[in-house]
Amino acid sequence: MVNNQLVNKVRLFLTDVDGCLTDGGMYYSAEGEHLKRFCVYDGMGMVCLQQAGIPCGILTSEQSPIVKARAEKLKLRYLYLGVGSKVGKSVTRYDFSSPASQSVSTELPPMTKLEAAREICAQLGITLDEVCYVGDDINDMELLREVGYPCCPPNARPEVKNIVRAGGAKNDIHILDTLGGQGAIREIADWILANQISSNQTPSNQTPPKRTNNLSTTN
Repeated sequence: MVNNQLVNKVRLFLTDVDGCLTDGGMYYSAEGEHLKRFCVYDGMGMVCLQQAGIPCGILTSEQSPIVKARAEKLKLRYLYLGVGSKVGKSVTRYDFSSPASQSVSTELPPMTKLEAAREICAQLGITLDEVCYVGDDINDMELLREVGYPCCPPNARPEVKNIVRAGGAKNDIHILDTLGGQGAIREIADWILANQISSNQTPSNQTPPKRTNNLSTTN
């Protein structure tokens, strides 16, 4: 259960990949190449957020062409590949919100996920209080403790699910009902959109609305 006042402040949606947009599994071929399984409901959730004026982005420690392809299909405004450490590897930032011929990529020095989120906030002229971030593992905790609306799927690590204000976090984490890779992102996207639309009509302790899963989309 989440205070609607926090949800209504969301102006930016960010998420991790493995365990959030996917089930956390990796599928390897004999040649060592791996595949990821994404959920179309999550894709539609992010599309709906963007159509409502809430930019969406992915922050991942991998330099994954699979994630790049997924972000490009969804026309995400923010994709940070290789983010999560200040040591060793550079970060690639993409913007797929423009037409394909104008998609922009930028090489950046190593940075943490929190630093990436702060960079996006500075560009948008907002604060971390207005960010919803979904993460599931220990490398997400620094950012989850700082955003206004931290969320995680129920398959998240115990340390993540224990993030609370009493422990120094900005807000208690919202543990979603849906597993990562099976519609967790759609669950929170629906919750954000429904609350922002009816913000003047709903009590602050209302439970999230049920998701509509009867989509005929390839997102």
